[in-house]
Amino acid sequence: MRSMRFLIMNGAGNRFAVFDARSQPSFVISEEKVKVICKPGSAVMGEKGADQLIIIRDPKSSGADAFMEIWNQQGFEVDACGNATRCAGWLFMRDNDVDSMVLETNAGLLLCADASSAASKNQVAVDMGPPKLDWAQIPLKEPMHTHHVDVKLGPIDNPVLHNPGAVNMGNPHCVFFVEDFEQAKPDKVGPMIEYHPLFPEQVNVGFAKVEAKDKIRLKVWERGVGMTLACGTGACAAVVAAVRQKRTERKVEVEVDGGTLFIEWRESDDHVIMTGPVELESEGTI
Repeated sequence: MRSMRFLIMNGAGNRFAVFDARSQPSFVISEEKVKVICKPGSAVMGEKGADQLIIIRDPKSSGADAFMEIWNQQGFEVDACGNATRCAGWLFMRDNDVDSMVLETNAGLLLCADASSAASKNQVAVDMGPPKLDWAQIPLKEPMHTHHVDVKLGPIDNPVLHNPGAVNMGNPHCVFFVEDFEQAKPDKVGPMIEYHPLFPEQVNVGFAKVEAKDKIRLKVWERGVGMTLACGTGACAAVVAAVRQKRTERKVEVEVDGGTLFIEWRESDDHVIMTGPVELESEGTI
């Protein structure tokens, strides 16, 4: 039996089981094995478990340095994960002593760059590209404007949550703007919206509290995972949705339960830049 490099990493608390399969191109993993590894209390990941399982492979495209597969706790593959992108990018840059790299995912090519400073170690910036905002790109079940989508919870004449923004950042997001997390109940509402019939591919559900024009407090119910300490694409989606609803500026500090992410939706080229921390918890072979 061959061994493989295995790492446990997190990005702002978003935790990953990382398999480096660049030396073993035939490596595959089953849905059931993903569930076993990611489950809290597993022999591999310990009490906390993993939000996602990541497999790093050789690139498929000539313009990329590495390819990243992303599997969620339920054992199915997803196209994008911002925090995992930072982790994989940091790992490649450390291994190869470079300050930038291009990571390939099912959502496209993502440029990663070292953004560390004397005050903030292990910071990585990722160009997440432009957000997808057309209803068919989210995707939604039927045509509608996506700066507000027709989803309401509570009494028709006085809904508790309503008019979320819809954004695709490599995966679909629905972002509600709230005044009070206790009243919004993200852990109860999240699974209801994840499977809402308007979203045929399910949806990540964000609950964003705007604290200032340049600051958001965010909680995310991640499809296939549940409540998570951080969601990089969710932070990007929250800022895009907030700008479209004229709630914030284009440069925003996003505080999540696991840390802080800095998001800029550039007006010059429409790209979203996400900067945040990476932590290597352990490294060895499996």
